Amino acid sequence: MPIRTLVWGENVHEQKNKVVAENYPDGMHNQIASLLRQDANLEVKTTTLQEPEHGCTEEALANTDVLLWWGHAAHDKVDDAVVKRVMEHVWQGMGLIVLHSGHHSKVFKGLMGSPANLHWREAGERERLWVVNPGHPIAKGLPAYFELEYEEMYGEPFTVPEPLETVFVSWFQGGEVFRSGLTYRRGAGNIFYFRPGHETYPTYHDANVGQVLRNAVNWAHQGDRQAHLMKAPNTPVAEAIEKIEERGAKLSAADHAGEVKS
Repeated sequence: MPIRTLVWGENVHEQKNKVVAENYPDGMHNQIASLLRQDANLEVKTTTLQEPEHGCTEEALANTDVLLWWGHAAHDKVDDAVVKRVMEHVWQGMGLIVLHSGHHSKVFKGLMGSPANLHWREAGERERLWVVNPGHPIAKGLPAYFELEYEEMYGEPFTVPEPLETVFVSWFQGGEVFRSGLTYRRGAGNIFYFRPGHETYPTYHDANVGQVLRNAVNWAHQGDRQAHLMKAPNTPVAEAIEKIEERGAKLSAADHAGEVKS
């Protein structure tokens, strides 16, 4: 079965900035999709901020195995109900790949439970990405390092939780370093944050970046949802695995009113 992949793009800078439009005449989301489509096992669709419910309806997410998220200028324009919906699907097992400035998206900060801050400089610096975990599936087929001639600098400290694994570390001409490829798991969902992707540079035309993204989609994919994780049902005494007798005081039904029922 193909991996159903949805690329979410903010699609704001492409409409306002001439350089971005020249780099990505069909939109960044469509260029990212073109890199993914080089893997015949990926079934790729795109959507943008401007679509109804930002293209992240319940039906769309239910039919998405892995979601890629690129945002920058309009994080505050993403509806909170959509953010909650995306997070719930990640908790159930949908893969999520967060790109570049998506570190400040409501979705990523919500899943991380942290501000996800860093320091930055837009100076067209060379970025060297070192593969520090060469055995990881996301690093498959990559050299020991690869370079992007023009990129925005992101520098440590990066205020996110300690990752499960660090796949890439970046060095910039100005001397800074950054943990630029990090994996997480939230609920049943796999998450990968990948740093490169500033819109005024042709990052998403780079072959190695494309390899990373295709690898990441394959890594993040699980193929099913664990919808039961969204419920907190009561297990009656009579259904206990071992026979028990009810003892002690109990809360009233009203006291439990805030709990999720099945």
